[in-house]
Amino acid sequence: MTRRHFFASAAAAIPAAAQGAVALGSRRELFVDRFLIDRLDGASLRLAAPRREDAAIVLDRPWEGAFSNYVTVIQDRDEYRLYYRGLPLAGKDGSAAETTCYAASKDGKKFTRPDLGQFDYQGSRKNNLILAGMAPFSSNFSPVIDERPGVAPEQRYKALAGTRTSGLVAFQSADGIRWKKMRDEPVFREGMFDSQNLAFWSTAEGKYVMYFRTFKKIDGKGVRWISRTTSEDFVNWTSPVEMTFGGAPPEHLYVNQTHPYPRAPHIYIALAARFMPGRQVLSEDEARSAGVNPGYYKDCADAVLLTSRGGGSYDRTFLEAFLRPGLGVENWVSRNNYPALNTVRTGADEISFYTLSNYGQPGTHLRRYSLGLDRFASLHAGYAGGEALTKPLTFAGSRLLLNYSTSAPGGVRIEIQDAAGRAIPGFSLDESVETIGDQIERAARWKGSPDLARLAGRPVRLRLALKDADVFALQFA
Repeated sequence: MTRRHFFASAAAAIPAAAQGAVALGSRRELFVDRFLIDRLDGASLRLAAPRREDAAIVLDRPWEGAFSNYVTVIQDRDEYRLYYRGLPLAGKDGSAAETTCYAASKDGKKFTRPDLGQFDYQGSRKNNLILAGMAPFSSNFSPVIDERPGVAPEQRYKALAGTRTSGLVAFQSADGIRWKKMRDEPVFREGMFDSQNLAFWSTAEGKYVMYFRTFKKIDGKGVRWISRTTSEDFVNWTSPVEMTFGGAPPEHLYVNQTHPYPRAPHIYIALAARFMPGRQVLSEDEARSAGVNPGYYKDCADAVLLTSRGGGSYDRTFLEAFLRPGLGVENWVSRNNYPALNTVRTGADEISFYTLSNYGQPGTHLRRYSLGLDRFASLHAGYAGGEALTKPLTFAGSRLLLNYSTSAPGGVRIEIQDAAGRAIPGFSLDESVETIGDQIERAARWKGSPDLARLAGRPVRLRLALKDADVFALQFA
């Protein structure tokens, strides 16, 4: 059966009335899951490969050090704000030695520490501390800009922090630097909390959502898990729900770092740390030579890409690592490679995320990694070519914009079909003008430049034919 016949028969086998078209409107969709995809033939979804960039900051101040952790990066207008735990020596979560530190950047590539003068450290206030002497809340202080419409200016920044003993306490701030508790009592108690526990206002769901650390018993053993709760006011939270992972094998997920992707906020990106307890790479001699703390070289970790579209489920289309530990024994130690919360835009065509490197050893630092804008994963086909057929969808607009990359001989062609799988005259594959090159945004074209607006609101399917090409995202506009 030819690809043309395969896709036509596959679509026609499902009555249009029963298909339930996806109301796409003009929102951007990323190929990070199979949400839009009905059929694949010779094509697949493929993870992107992040680019390793320079260190964004070395955590070498006396109050920082080898056990600094739980990092958040926030892009606030024209400034990048960095929050992290400072801890020079290993200790129990919630100890008095922990502090919360702040740094800033104008480009998201190099961060500097302002002297804030708020807290004393060893007889001096010349430091970048925003929280100190408030155990246990510096253990995992996790801030966010509250995007809820009408939020009071003094509550523009919010944060959660605490341990299992204290529960999670809510904080607020007008400027992200001077903080106070929203109330003394914890706002939530039903979790383990021995990790970074985060919350944000979801424009897609119209409420606050919190993702936090729990343990789940599987075959009699505790597995580090992620659970979720929601709130209308950041103070009163619903009963927790354990997240599901679409049938993926259970793995220890440490920090989850779930956040709405700014250019498609209905999609939550989660760059989670996948922790492998007891999976030892370094010998005792190698650990000693690298200066690794003796308690932190018998495990390893990498980072994986999870996504969610709200509710109690993550999508784990990709089980392989999004970011491998990499060359060098220093990268294969316990709790290394933990991603920071949030991805941020660091260029016209670039986004960045950050990971904690050299944990538990000299030279602990925050490493930046970059990706093309929206390019977490792609619909991909190799040189032999491949095709994808979307589910029926409706759209608004007059252009179909592609975020794509091809080789020199490669290309992308698109056919627009009716809901039953018949090519719409003017938009067949033969009439598609091949798209080649590498661009974040380019409009698909057909011979004769037919009016795409006349199809708006009608259930249609997209048939994408690729050769040595990737399509990362699409949007009608």
